[in-house]
Amino acid sequence: METIHKIGRRKTAVARVYLKEGKGKITINKRDLENYFTTSTLQYKVKQPLMLTDNEKTFDISVNVFGGGVTGQAEAIRLGLSRAMCTLNDENRGILKPEGLLTRDPRMVERKKFGQKKARKKFQFSKR
Repeated sequence: METIHKIGRRKTAVARVYLKEGKGKITINKRDLENYFTTSTLQYKVKQPLMLTDNEKTFDISVNVFGGGVTGQAEAIRLGLSRAMCTLNDENRGILKPEGLLTRDPRMVERKKFGQKKARKKFQFSKR
C-alpha cells in the first residue's frame, strides 16, 4: 500500500494528512499526538474517524498542520483523516457521512468594521 495524502481545513487551519500501514502511531508536526494535543477532547476529535471505521491500530499517520488555533487544527486533521478513510474504502463513507465528518465547516471569523469595537457590534443609535 502506498501513502495516502489528503488535506483538511477548518477556519484558517490547514492539515496535510499522510496515511500508511503501521501500528497506529499518530505524529503531528513531528510530535506525538498526546504531546501536541494535551486535552482528551482534542485527542478524541482527531481519533474519531479511526474509531468509527475500526482502524485505530492499522495505520501510521503523519500530519503537518499550520494556522488557526488548537481546536481548528484538530478539526482540520479530523476532516483530512475522514477523507483518507473514504479513499481507502468506499464503505467508510456511509459510516462517516451521517456523523458529519466529511463536511468542510465554512464558518470563518467575521472581519472587524472600522469605527466599531468588534465585528458584530451595532452602530451607536442617535435620534438626531
